[in-house]
Amino acid sequence: MSDRQAGATVLKRLRHRRGLSLSDVARALSEYAQELHQPHLPAVASVQRSVSRWESPQPVMPDERYQLLLAHLYARTPSGELSLGAGSEFSELLEALRLFGESESRIAGLRSLLVRAVTDAGGGMLAFLAPGVQAGLAAALADPSRADEDIVDGLSGVVSDVNAEVGSLPFVRLQLMLAPAVEACRRLLAGPAPEVLLPRLREAAVAASTLAGRLAFETRDDAASRALYEEATRHAVLLEQPWRRAGVHMSHALVTLYSAPGVEPARLLVDEAVRAARSGDSTLVRARAHALQAEIAARAGEERQSQAALGLAWYDLDADHAGDPAPTSFSPGHLRGFEGVCELYVGDPAAAHERFARSAEALSAPRERLQRAIVTTDQALARIKMEDPRSAAELLHECVAAASATGGRVPAIRLRRARQELRPWRREGFVADLDDHLMDALGA
Repeated sequence: MSDRQAGATVLKRLRHRRGLSLSDVARALSEYAQELHQPHLPAVASVQRSVSRWESPQPVMPDERYQLLLAHLYARTPSGELSLGAGSEFSELLEALRLFGESESRIAGLRSLLVRAVTDAGGGMLAFLAPGVQAGLAAALADPSRADEDIVDGLSGVVSDVNAEVGSLPFVRLQLMLAPAVEACRRLLAGPAPEVLLPRLREAAVAASTLAGRLAFETRDDAASRALYEEATRHAVLLEQPWRRAGVHMSHALVTLYSAPGVEPARLLVDEAVRAARSGDSTLVRARAHALQAEIAARAGEERQSQAALGLAWYDLDADHAGDPAPTSFSPGHLRGFEGVCELYVGDPAAAHERFARSAEALSAPRERLQRAIVTTDQALARIKMEDPRSAAELLHECVAAASATGGRVPAIRLRRARQELRPWRREGFVADLDDHLMDALGA
């Protein structure tokens, strides 16, 4: 059986599980098209033929319009509850589309559309839990001794699902979706949860509190952010997994870099991250820690120390990563961005520009949209240093949209800094156009 035929089998299984005929699915899709104010579909008989082709021995993949309608159909349980998490029919639909050969970027975009619809309707964390897990979590919150592996897996899945939408949805929405998971981890750990679950429950708590700390920073609540990072650190210490502790310190260092004066407060956290990463099991986390150490040194004007740390980062990145516990935590594209920052502060602006361009090209996934905006803003700074302010302003227009769509604090800070560097050209029309765009999108 080919992958495409396997995808067709999944679609047929979803339909049969609901007890739907081909014509039932066709009518449901037509109703959703009307409800979502989409162009009217053809007659039910014609839509039914399309549904049949998706499930045929030589199946045809549903086009983007039908993918959206199918997503709305299977995002709700037969009883009408929203369910998008692992084990849901919606997740099965996305897997079917992967088997058909749909791109990951399109699938991620489809998922983001449904998550946005959930939050538009006032939904939150429960939509990411399987119905059975929802009931189990309610019971466990009343009596933590009733917690089980499915509940811990569900909470971890919620954190992963919210994290996957960074760059796609406003941070305020993500914060509202994540907050119940953070509180659930707290209450279960306050116990008494079953002893055997504690390590995995702490892992979920570390991930939830770290992400919550980042989201609190992005929504400009620095006091809450610090408290959440401290909470994540306490849980990470108990896990005795140094690479997780390093991850918490790095995330905390990055937000500290933008919320505290000077580089020293961030440097202290980065040094802690490097020490933890060196004794941990993840060479990719260690590479990221050294890269961040290089950026801090460059911002302080320490060229030799910066280059030494970059060398260590490349050494770690070139190592064998088989079995790395954090396989997606760092990549050459990310490191080129760090190299560019270091060149920007203590090196050659032209070299910085080249590295930023390569990094931005590599950061193509939806989840990397925000990082790409940050890198592109730094690329514009390099153009300013190269005495090319007009093309720098053109590049900054691309970054405004990402900062506006998510409410991201770091892109906004980087944009303001880049605009300050354009002051010598403030009377030029291209700067006035950028100011208008900034005011319209960010109010600043």
